[in-house]
Amino acid sequence: MTTSLERLSLELPPRTPVPRRLLKHPRLMHYNRLAALVLTANLVFLYASWTPSTRTMGHAALANLALAILIRQQYVINLLFRLATSPPTSWPLKVRWTLGKVYHFGGLHVGGALAGAGWFLAGTISTTDGPLRAVGWTLMSLLTVIIATALPPFRSRHHDHFEKIHRFGGWTALALFWTHTLLAAPGPVEITVLTVVTFSVALPWLRLRKVDVHLERPSPHVALARFDHGETPFAGSSTAISRSPLKEWHSFANVPAPGEPGFRLTISRAGDWTGGFIDDLPKRVWVKGITTAGVANIETLFEKVVYVATGSGIGPCLPHLLAAEVPSRLVWATRDPRATYGDALVDEILAVQPHAVVWDTSRDGKPDMVRLAYAAYRDFGAEAVICISNKKLTWQVVHGLEQRGIPAYGAIWDS
Repeated sequence: MTTSLERLSLELPPRTPVPRRLLKHPRLMHYNRLAALVLTANLVFLYASWTPSTRTMGHAALANLALAILIRQQYVINLLFRLATSPPTSWPLKVRWTLGKVYHFGGLHVGGALAGAGWFLAGTISTTDGPLRAVGWTLMSLLTVIIATALPPFRSRHHDHFEKIHRFGGWTALALFWTHTLLAAPGPVEITVLTVVTFSVALPWLRLRKVDVHLERPSPHVALARFDHGETPFAGSSTAISRSPLKEWHSFANVPAPGEPGFRLTISRAGDWTGGFIDDLPKRVWVKGITTAGVANIETLFEKVVYVATGSGIGPCLPHLLAAEVPSRLVWATRDPRATYGDALVDEILAVQPHAVVWDTSRDGKPDMVRLAYAAYRDFGAEAVICISNKKLTWQVVHGLEQRGIPAYGAIWDS
């Protein structure tokens, strides 16, 4: 294992000029830009139509809410990643840098949901039909609750409640939307769009099943889950698992081994659910949905990448390191890696990453991850950095590097 104090004394490159640096501020990230783009497009449409009819408002509401739902559909997400990562590495770095932000597609979900609710509110206010108004105000109240509880202050503190409200509230809202649409004497377009949206919502649940899982517990902090139920997901995808399918779901990065069936998940103790999972070691769990592309899939846009991980963040990095589709260098900071994750996993990592920087935080303390990342980026001659860590550190690394002109990527916790 390698720990080099010299890397921490490395001088970082200067920040880019203020105008360019402002575009890298978290509040101006691509997620928020996409949300603003959807809202702006709706304002332009409102200006162009000037005094839209109630039916036009209904169509606008349906279009925006369909966007909000369909952009979260797993097949759509996988398609977006496939399109965004299809250009060759010969394209200009600035273009590939922007394409790598494809995982910010959630901004379209937010913009569509807000605009759709706004159009529906306007349409409900202008409706004179009694039954339509009753259903409309009921649905509008439910949409308000769903949107309010999806805001970061509530979602981050009460994520389990947010998840249940979003799920059950969303199903109820869809049923009310059907009721409202049928009362309004819909045409074939409305029926078709609602049918597609309903199928999109139902599809992951149509693939619900309970499967066997083999669990290893190298330490009280981690469980390594092995699945072999006839599916071998692609590297960089994720699988949602649950012990109570109507209550809560948790997604983890799939770690398929090249040439072997099945896959693994690395589950780290990070709350009541994961803690109970590690302590109980259940023999069967529920899985649903379609394996979905994750942020690290953007690696193919670059000739070389640096992976920065802390703790169990090694899980989403591992399938890419094993597949070795793109030359990469690993920087991993974790507490006593062998005692926590077991010799077998650490040896497997070092076998494919012999030059990895593995920082033992129990021995050397917490490092400056921005400096470690930059040192690896410079020494390896990489084009981009992908960080898998907790929210605070991910944003610290991503924005710390991007403000210095280095393409960097990491989860944005929008679900």
